[in-house]
Amino acid sequence: MVYFAKWKVILILAVIGLGLVFAAPNFLTAKQAESLPTWLPHKQISLGLDLQGGSHLLLEVDVETVLRERLESLVDSVRVELRKARIRYQGLGQGGHSVNVTIRDLEKAEQARQLIRKLDTGVITELNESTGRITLTLTEVAIKERRIAAVEQSIEIVRRRIDETGVREPTIQRQGEDRILVQLPGVDDPERVKRLLGKTAKMTFHLVDQQTPINEALAGRVPPGAVVMPSASEVDSSGRPRMYLIKKRVMVSGDTLIDSQPTFQDNEPVVSFRFDAIGGKKFGKATQQNVNRLFAIVLDGKVISAPVIREPILGGTGIISGSFTVASAQDLALLLRAGALPAPLTILEERTVGPGLGADSIAAGKIASVIGLILVIAFMIVTYGRFGIYADVALVVNMLLIAASLSVLQATLTLPGIAGIVLTIGMAVDANVLVFERIREEVRGGRTPISAIDAGYSRAFMTIIDANVTTLIAALLLYQFGSGPIRGFAVTLAIGIVTSMFTAIMLTRLLVVLWLRRTKPPALDV
Repeated sequence: MVYFAKWKVILILAVIGLGLVFAAPNFLTAKQAESLPTWLPHKQISLGLDLQGGSHLLLEVDVETVLRERLESLVDSVRVELRKARIRYQGLGQGGHSVNVTIRDLEKAEQARQLIRKLDTGVITELNESTGRITLTLTEVAIKERRIAAVEQSIEIVRRRIDETGVREPTIQRQGEDRILVQLPGVDDPERVKRLLGKTAKMTFHLVDQQTPINEALAGRVPPGAVVMPSASEVDSSGRPRMYLIKKRVMVSGDTLIDSQPTFQDNEPVVSFRFDAIGGKKFGKATQQNVNRLFAIVLDGKVISAPVIREPILGGTGIISGSFTVASAQDLALLLRAGALPAPLTILEERTVGPGLGADSIAAGKIASVIGLILVIAFMIVTYGRFGIYADVALVVNMLLIAASLSVLQATLTLPGIAGIVLTIGMAVDANVLVFERIREEVRGGRTPISAIDAGYSRAFMTIIDANVTTLIAALLLYQFGSGPIRGFAVTLAIGIVTSMFTAIMLTRLLVVLWLRRTKPPALDV
């Protein structure tokens, strides 16, 4: 027991030294921490939404829109295939999760079914031979895959958009089947974030139908393959949004955009964009074949701009002009860079936490921690005397190691996390209590000081391990199956368990050994 390996002493001193170094930035202001040299640790504990203030949003992905768009694409594909095969049809359209079409010539109904079956493997094709009606229904597997893909893609796009705004340590995670939880600590303009997340930002390029007068289209005589869309900024003589008759066929999709930036043209804010190689080739071909025609730029179902193609644009770049302000041009460029959402997002729940409330929570947490620390220190000294002082030294080091661990891992500290730290203060001395009580029993049994201490540590060791491992398992399960505040509590609890075991088993034991070597007491007063 009196022998303590040198490597253990070095390990203990190294861990304490590193803990002090990594925990030190938390005793500085944010500016002071950032001004430290890059070779020094400068990370501080990351505060959660309930401590720092910010916005909490619960979003729902409209996956039905994704399924509807897939069916609309299938309708267009069916139309093209049947026209190529010169098969007459009627009643082509979608309803629910299916597409219906009736073949006029019953003799060609089977041929049409075989052609349509090849269009999409995720549909079931059924033919009513007596009426020539073909029904294409999405399979359950295809629907499930689309739902999962839509939510996962939405999470990624939301993450990109949030990152573009410069928000630090956002929490973006899936909740349930089709919901996304977004927590933005320190956000002082939640309305802008809501505007950015509320836009699908699906940009497409279409030709304008200039053969049919817009008045006829507004009267209900819309030609096949076209749709009426409002302008995003232009108004007519009556003050209503100007309407355009747009070809449904997408000439170029915004999915091929690789960059967009706000800029100025003729002292007016505009947005420049650049396609990848495939998109640039399509864009160049579309402009080359349609010179002197109107080319509509559509964003989320509204026409942003419909310029005339004066000449082919072969460089894969272009400019979107309109009634932009500097801020709106920056936001549009951000949305296009981040990419389009596969489906609209609906804000189901919104909460804003003010920084004042967070400051009050931090102050209350500090008071609770200090009071708990003082009471535990006093109890240990009164109950165990000198050994209690050693346990208190280990407890202070334990708090230091927890702060260092949270800083290094950049784990977000929440209000439940503070509760976990306060709980750890009480639990940190449990191991020492077990050891000291065991030593008391050995002393009453007549053992010498060295023998009693050695037996106390060795016999209490397995009990300490069992108690802490079971608590650690509970913390891991809370982290695995919990979310938000529950995870914050689990993180601080798990870190506290690991550090308290280190300080109780290693540090306190080292202090006791040093005291034994120096004084060689004839009896123990524990």
